[in-house]
Amino acid sequence: MMQDSASRRTDGRGAPAPAGDPLAALLRGEWIDPDSGKALRAGIATIAIEPSLAGREADLVAELDLGTRFAVVSDRITHAVLGARVERSLASLGRVDSIVLEGEVHPDVATCNRVRDATAQADALVAVGSGTINDIAKYSAARAGKPWAVFATAPSMNGYTSANAAITVDGHKKTLAAALARGVFLDLRVLSDAPSRMIRAGLGDSLCRSTAQVDWILSREVRGTPYRNAPFAMLAGDEALLFEAPEALLRGDADAMRALARTLVLSGIGMTLTGGSHPASQGEHLVSHYLDMRAPGGVPRSLHGEQVAVATLTMARLQQAMLDGPAPSVHPTRMTEAALCAHFGTEVGRACWNDFTPKRLDEASAAAATGRIAARWDAIRRDVFAAAVPAATLEGVMRRAGGPTAADDLGIPHRKYADAVRHARFLRDRYTFLDLADDAGVLPAG
Repeated sequence: MMQDSASRRTDGRGAPAPAGDPLAALLRGEWIDPDSGKALRAGIATIAIEPSLAGREADLVAELDLGTRFAVVSDRITHAVLGARVERSLASLGRVDSIVLEGEVHPDVATCNRVRDATAQADALVAVGSGTINDIAKYSAARAGKPWAVFATAPSMNGYTSANAAITVDGHKKTLAAALARGVFLDLRVLSDAPSRMIRAGLGDSLCRSTAQVDWILSREVRGTPYRNAPFAMLAGDEALLFEAPEALLRGDADAMRALARTLVLSGIGMTLTGGSHPASQGEHLVSHYLDMRAPGGVPRSLHGEQVAVATLTMARLQQAMLDGPAPSVHPTRMTEAALCAHFGTEVGRACWNDFTPKRLDEASAAAATGRIAARWDAIRRDVFAAAVPAATLEGVMRRAGGPTAADDLGIPHRKYADAVRHARFLRDRYTFLDLADDAGVLPAG
């Protein structure tokens, strides 16, 4: 059964859904792709964004036909916030296995293996949490071939509706294929009660639409990377509402929280429809991933969205500075495998080298790239002008919400952040302005 707050003709506040609501249209399979002209469907049976879902948890899950034995996956905090409530409600549908992860929970392969083993007898997984729990559950469900659903506890990231998970593999943070949720449930009262840092983190994760789109445009023009307009078209209305009054998020304003929740949900759907994280994860996320990988003990002090907010501002300034100038000339890559191994350690260094190698430039490829950049520079600038949000505007959005705008705000030393900006491009085969700036010899150290 197709169900969401919009398809029931409400907008999440009990009012009629707005005409042309992209989320409602995506759930009905009626949203028109601006690239192909064809109707697109989100691929998720139910997305509920409502003022409160209390007392409706079992009804929402029952409509997904997930079976009669549920493994509810949470951590100590999210279990207290919402997990126990969900477990009590689902008990009316069948057996409930309570999987509460203790201590500092990390989305790595070892943790996913433990969750997969602990949920082996269940018909389906039901995650109750945000970024870490969501990634662990969706990746574990995918590996076990089981369906899953999620009850969000914080508006802190855009992964609820995506089909990939950020998982650390042997110390190397990767985006891995996972399972798309059958149902995504967001209780605006629960989200508004989340810690302020997590709300600001969600805003930070939303901030990067602009820099991610600009990096993707660059990659399309320089490397011929397939590109889609659809993820950005579906986000435009809600992003505008979110950026209009970001300070209202911390006042518990339902309209502001709904705009953030919808932005995060639509961003995740955009990744799913394009088959990858390109529309929501580019240079700014590489910087964040580097910070995660290099955190003492593998435990970052700052939240993912907080890091993304700061890195987004760095990327926006870098993009603007380069696009304000003439077409740059690029040079052969200076980085070597030995240098990466020395920096990251042998195992991670080799993995990074393998991922980075497709972007390496020798004399011939550097000359060819310089020619392509020169030929396409005016087109790149034109398309970026239509897509970009100025760095000053993005910084203002975060400041109005009381969020971080510099590495110092996160307690990250300047030298460590400079290392992240300098080395982030080596983590993946994703061509961004970090690559262009470094190959042109103008990448700033932070």
